[in-house]
Amino acid sequence: MDTSNTSSATYPTRKLPGDLAMWIFIIAELSVFALLFLLFSYLRSSDSVTFLAGQQTLHPLAGLINTLALLTSSACVAQAVNAVRQNKSAAFGWLLLSIPVGCIYIVVKLWEYQQLVRQGFDLDTNHFYTGYFLLTGFHLLHVVLGIVILGFMSVRLWRGCYLPSQISGLESGACYWHMVDLVWVILFPLIYVIH
Repeated sequence: MDTSNTSSATYPTRKLPGDLAMWIFIIAELSVFALLFLLFSYLRSSDSVTFLAGQQTLHPLAGLINTLALLTSSACVAQAVNAVRQNKSAAFGWLLLSIPVGCIYIVVKLWEYQQLVRQGFDLDTNHFYTGYFLLTGFHLLHVVLGIVILGFMSVRLWRGCYLPSQISGLESGACYWHMVDLVWVILFPLIYVIH
């Protein structure tokens, strides 16, 4: 009985979407956020009363709106990538829609900062607010960068630079935007929900 055909069967190989350099950057950024999350958790465990009092000054509804905005924007980006893979013209519309939806996060977060500052809370108030402003501010910078990347990708998509066979740049930007989502999905309960 000849078994040579079964041992030499080829299976389609799967690769990570995007560029390796983007994945290295994402892993590095996730590592930094993980360290900041651990530090925030440690400080909370050492002064739970202050952290609970600080948490009660936040707006969980604003945090929920931001969660929905980022997840919806990320879903639009995923639709755009899938549309390019299938050579569909809807890709540009999906990618363009992801930008204003993602900007909802920026508007709501700046409103939250304004409300806290008006109440007299800032980086120097206590460990809770130091952690809150640093963690969410660092994340906000990533959101702003993500919006810039989405804008850049939209222009390139409009110009026809992404084809089903040449999609690595689009996938890299999408992976970055999904990383921003992932961080917020952890950050939201850590700061707003967990006591």
